[in-house]
Amino acid sequence: MNILNESKRSYNMSQIKSKDTKPEIILRKYLHGQGIRFRLHGKYKKEILPGKPDVVLAKYKSVINVNGCFWHGHKGCKYYRLPKTNVDFWKWKISRNKANDILNTHKLNEIGWNVITIWECDLKDKREETLKNLLLLLSEIKPKTN
Repeated sequence: MNILNESKRSYNMSQIKSKDTKPEIILRKYLHGQGIRFRLHGKYKKEILPGKPDVVLAKYKSVINVNGCFWHGHKGCKYYRLPKTNVDFWKWKISRNKANDILNTHKLNEIGWNVITIWECDLKDKREETLKNLLLLLSEIKPKTN
């Protein structure tokens, strides 16, 4: 059963932010609290990195993408469910997002960047474990020295 008409649903979907989402802010507050400095939305020096990653950790030559489970098609996730209307469009949109994720990860790896992906569901359902694992991962990456 669809409670919203097509124009209302379209309006609601158009209002969903692509930057400064709740999961991104949770991650950024955590990193800041740990004393880890970062830049936002792919900014590094005077360049924009491929795909405009959500968080850039220049010291670790690493970027973090915080992926929304719906928008990036997180298979097997309880938060990923295709809408019942306009199914072909959503399949196309999500598959395009997934292809862009792969392409941008490849481009970043080619220029020497580590790419870390954190899923929205992990920050919702197992936040503490996810953030501790991120710190562990960063501790294994040798920081750049200037």
